[in-house]
Amino acid sequence: MKLVLVLLLTLVALGCGYSSSMHNYKMTTGTAVQMSQIVPNTATAGTDGFMLTVNGSGFSSNSVVYWNSMALSTTFISGSQVVAAVPASEIAMSATVQVYVNSNGMASNMMTFTVN
Repeated sequence: MKLVLVLLLTLVALGCGYSSSMHNYKMTTGTAVQMSQIVPNTATAGTDGFMLTVNGSGFSSNSVVYWNSMALSTTFISGSQVVAAVPASEIAMSATVQVYVNSNGMASNMMTFTVN
């Protein structure tokens, strides 16, 4: 009976694809994208465009800052900072804008920008 059990367990282990090299397998997951601050967070309507600095974590070289749902021209500084160009046309009138970052297909939390 013990021999049958040992053979059965061996066959199950082989049939499941187990091998001793599997212990080196590591699962990789994406890093969460998180915004902690936008600078500035307000502007006066009708003024010139400006550079928006976004601080946070999980940014990558393909990160894009979104102004509502419009992608802004974005420059990657580091994993904790990106800078985006906000054109004057986007602050021509008073508004409340939602800003977020998309990095590696993952969206960050949103922060509010106010145009007075």
